[in-house]
Amino acid sequence: MNQDRKNKVGARQGSAFGKIEHLHPIRMLLYLSMVGIGVLFFVLIVAFVRTGGFGSEQFSLPKFFSVSTLILLFSSYTISKVPRIYKKDKLRKMTRYLALTFLLGVAFIGAQILGWRELTLSGAYFTGKASGSYLYLITSLHLLHLLGGMIFLAFLLIKTAHMANDGVRSLIFIRDPYRRLQLAMLNTYWHFLGALWLTLYLVILFMA
Repeated sequence: MNQDRKNKVGARQGSAFGKIEHLHPIRMLLYLSMVGIGVLFFVLIVAFVRTGGFGSEQFSLPKFFSVSTLILLFSSYTISKVPRIYKKDKLRKMTRYLALTFLLGVAFIGAQILGWRELTLSGAYFTGKASGSYLYLITSLHLLHLLGGMIFLAFLLIKTAHMANDGVRSLIFIRDPYRRLQLAMLNTYWHFLGALWLTLYLVILFMA
């Protein structure tokens, strides 16, 4: 009986390691990068919490941070539709969803900038109190990582729009496993950034 349990545990561990071994190197690099980003923001959040947040300050949570949260969550929905559309060979529709996600990313950036303006008007400056400095740093770093995702998103958008205008190219694009991998990685990274921002927002909201 115990031997059977050991065999089952060994089989599970073997299957888990097997999945890791079969991961594409680029996908593995993405996962490792996400872990590194997560650790970085965890350290910054701990430092922000140790400052006491907004408790001893006259700052308030910018309203545009709430707006940007809703925008990014909606963009996670639009990007989640892309892989399904890709499987149905509908490149024109896929182009529209990629474009919509990109525009939502731009809107998120705009909302963040307006949120920083609210912070400035409330007396929170990057070189001022520690809580304000960490807040600017945390939100700026998140925005920087989002910009990286948007650059890759723009590349896939242009590529998809170009291929959608030609039947032969469209067929090659759809059958290309590397394009499927790129879309999957973009989807994963974008959802990760959305979940990361939601976590940051909730922490900031709790400390306000």
